[in-house]
Amino acid sequence: MKLLRIKAIAKKELIQVWRDPLSLAMAFLMPVMLLFLFGYAITLDVNNLTTLVYDLDKSSFSRELVAQFRESGYFTVVEHVHEHREIDRYLDTGRAQVALSIPEDFSENIRADRKAQFQVIVDGSDSNTATIALGYITAITERYSQSVKGIHITPLIDARSRVWYNPELESRNYIIPGLIAVIMAVIAALLTSLTIAREWERGTMEQLISTPVKTPELITGKLIPYFLIGFIDMILSILMTVFVFGVPLKGNVLLLMALSSVFLFGGLSLGILISVAAKSQLVASQFAMVATFLPAFLLSGFMYAISNMPQALQIVTYFIPARYFVTILKGIFLKANTLGFLMFETVLLTVFGLAVFALANMKFKKKVQ
Repeated sequence: MKLLRIKAIAKKELIQVWRDPLSLAMAFLMPVMLLFLFGYAITLDVNNLTTLVYDLDKSSFSRELVAQFRESGYFTVVEHVHEHREIDRYLDTGRAQVALSIPEDFSENIRADRKAQFQVIVDGSDSNTATIALGYITAITERYSQSVKGIHITPLIDARSRVWYNPELESRNYIIPGLIAVIMAVIAALLTSLTIAREWERGTMEQLISTPVKTPELITGKLIPYFLIGFIDMILSILMTVFVFGVPLKGNVLLLMALSSVFLFGGLSLGILISVAAKSQLVASQFAMVATFLPAFLLSGFMYAISNMPQALQIVTYFIPARYFVTILKGIFLKANTLGFLMFETVLLTVFGLAVFALANMKFKKKVQ
């Protein structure tokens, strides 16, 4: 390959992008907007559970129980009702997710050293939230029971738990790094999915075909500008992750950028392949979105654990490059993993990029069809 030809193609493509406001917006604004949107919208933390109180006892014991729920930080008491049927109305309309129904003999049973019961009704339409809420309720109830009786139980087994890598159990520390992989997978493929198709639609491909530029030179020249754009997008995403969302970056930044470059090369090559096959900007962009966003979002381990998927889908995930990049990002951000720990993912991403690049070269023919 002659570097002069590659430089000429890259310069032409860079000028084309610079003169196209839509391409510039997609290149630089879309990653930032998507990161803001998904970063703030997606959370696995369960708090601010809207709670309804139906207190028939109206004693200091019942008020203390309600206070325990309110002060836990997970439950927000939105209303005290006076009739049981109001609970149905609040839960049916979604104005409350949890209802506490405290009977008249609640304090009497506590004073008489009898088992005191109260009813908890949880909206189970969201099973994940309901399961977590029940865990909170159990913990609060046990703590309240011990505080009322002044009982301190010394357990026979003292299990001391430590959470590594994300000690605060903040879901954003887990979600945002994986979100970068999803966004960059989409952006990389979208950027280059329009390149070859644009030439065919505008009738300029015939001029390129008539030049001595060879296929590898043409594809490489078209990749370079978008690789630089993708690299800048990656830097912006990392800066936002650290300084806007507060996710700690514990690993080596240079390693992160190097492995991100490997992933970008594969994603951009996939976009070129789609563009070569589609020959239409509309079809290419739509196919690039479907081929990258859905697999990266659903099958990369970004949101859902791959081990919980059916066996057939687990096999499919091995063909999703975003799966390996999610592992790399989380490993470097949260665990400070070195290349030795990420060699498997790095090798597979490299193989994917080279294979797709070679396939794009084989698919493109320098002739009018």
